[in-house]
Amino acid sequence: MPLPMAVHTQDRLLSLNIHREPGIDLGHLIPGMKLWPLFLDPDNATWVLYAKYAPGTSLPRHFHTGAVHFFTTRGTWGYHEYPEDAQTAGSYLYEPPGTMHTFHIPEDAAQDVEGFMVVTGVNVVFDDAGNYLSTDHAGSMEQIILECARRQGIAMPRYIRPSGPAAYTV
Repeated sequence: MPLPMAVHTQDRLLSLNIHREPGIDLGHLIPGMKLWPLFLDPDNATWVLYAKYAPGTSLPRHFHTGAVHFFTTRGTWGYHEYPEDAQTAGSYLYEPPGTMHTFHIPEDAAQDVEGFMVVTGVNVVFDDAGNYLSTDHAGSMEQIILECARRQGIAMPRYIRPSGPAAYTV
């Protein structure tokens, strides 16, 4: 039986190493948060990030329209809504679409939290009173990351991005 014909020809692997790429500091938007963009695909509503959060970091309550996979590589964190379910290094967390929660790291945490996440869909963000604040998705995350990178003097961070928006064939 013949081998299948390759759909995409690659001259090299698409691979990134967070130890060789600068982290993007989002501190002016979310104090204590640093991201390494790995894969940003606005057309398919998918973003893959490595994140580092300082003790005391909190994210606003948010609702997920898509799934999230989060693997914690360092530290301890949790959701205000689930205080008994602390996530520690080595924890894999699956968040199904339709969930809502508030990410938090205690001020007295012994170390930073780090982890790898795959997010699909849109995060709808609310304030503490339940009022709508914003939406986050692969496209808005890309814009935030690019703006923060420019503030740090990084002209263009390196990440994997599929070739562009949908278009008619030529």
